[in-house]
Amino acid sequence: APESLMQALEDLDYLAALDNDGNLSEFGIIMSEFPLDPQLSKSLLASCEFECVDEMLTIAAMVTAPSCFLQAPPGTEEIARTCWSRFSHPAGDHCTLINVFNAFKAATASPTQPGNSEKWCRDHFLSCSALSMAGVIRAELVGIMKRIELPISPPDFGSEENLLSIKKALLSGYFMHIARDVDGSGNYLMLTHKQVAQLHPFSSYYNTRRIPEWVLFHQFSISEGNSIRVVSEICPQLFAELVPQYYFSNLPPSESKDILQEVINHLAPVSATKEEQK
Repeated sequence: APESLMQALEDLDYLAALDNDGNLSEFGIIMSEFPLDPQLSKSLLASCEFECVDEMLTIAAMVTAPSCFLQAPPGTEEIARTCWSRFSHPAGDHCTLINVFNAFKAATASPTQPGNSEKWCRDHFLSCSALSMAGVIRAELVGIMKRIELPISPPDFGSEENLLSIKKALLSGYFMHIARDVDGSGNYLMLTHKQVAQLHPFSSYYNTRRIPEWVLFHQFSISEGNSIRVVSEICPQLFAELVPQYYFSNLPPSESKDILQEVINHLAPVSATKEEQK
């Protein structure tokens, strides 16, 4: 549909993948080397700047592969949630996926009898095939990074600096996927389309006491009850720092936009001072 095509071009423009003539920019050409969604490709390239490439490679592989969480058989839902909670990371679902992948790798590398990884996955209500596919995708992405000579920073997962870098890299690509809890009960209003969504049951925030106000999400699904999947908490200041101004100015009016505008106005004098120092 023409509307879909125009929206796609607009999204690519927001991601700096197009030049003024509507052709791929130099940055867009590099983005196109990766067999990923443009937003994910942009986040992966941004991780080179923020030095969290190892972690973003894992996130990219995990969200590209099918979901690793299996639908628990009736009566075992609580057991499954307890198993998954062991991997839960306070920073959100993206870091939780890193924990799952790293634990799977450790189980696969175990010197015990063959098939240990399949048993480990069954015990934790996880899909062995999905996690194995994520490993293949990750290896392919590493190969592409090396072929086009992009830097791969060493793993540093867990440090505060690294967690902040991961969120910056994600925001660089997913600033169009931001939602705010408008009533404190998990009803998230998306900034771009002003649709209301709830957390997907596989989210580490689901059924927890602390529901984050501002989140970045990987995917919105109408077929699964208007839910947002793979969700991580962000702060408005970080969004205001990284969002392209021309995208922000095109957002429809909302209370959330007004809040963010105040944050941007507050940050503006600081940015001006930094420019003067430069």
